[in-house]
Amino acid sequence: MTLEAAGFWGVAVVLLASSLAVVLTPNLFHAVLFLAVSLVATGVVFLLLQSPFLFAVQLLLYAGGVVTIVVFAIMLTEQLVGGRIVQTSRYVLNGAVLAAGFFVAVAGFLIRSDAPAPGRAAPGDPTAEIGRALAGPYALPFELLGVLLVSALLGALYFARSDD
Repeated sequence: MTLEAAGFWGVAVVLLASSLAVVLTPNLFHAVLFLAVSLVATGVVFLLLQSPFLFAVQLLLYAGGVVTIVVFAIMLTEQLVGGRIVQTSRYVLNGAVLAAGFFVAVAGFLIRSDAPAPGRAAPGDPTAEIGRALAGPYALPFELLGVLLVSALLGALYFARSDD
């Protein structure tokens, strides 16, 4: 086993364990911390796939930005409610069965597909290709996503403000 494969399997174990902890932890703040670990581990997978740009985007936008927004949302919600928020996982068995079925379906699809075996990285600069796609045919959806996120943030601020 190569060092890269051992690193991947180590990151995969951390990713799987932290993802399960997000779902099964009753303390909502601890769940967000496990979410941060899960998002960082996903970024490391991008790094192992030789995609440093996606690694940086994953760390900055998701592990940094999204987790920060969720922490603020929890703090504001606990302030409005006046107590600790505890999440309950009532449907763990149903979720596990659904996840196992989804895993079997994806594994079956991958086994039957004619995709080539992984090899070297694709030729060309993937960062430049992503930039051209975001500035070209996907410019309008990208801008609309920005407007949606800003309006969601403004709506959250409106509902979180106090009435006094």
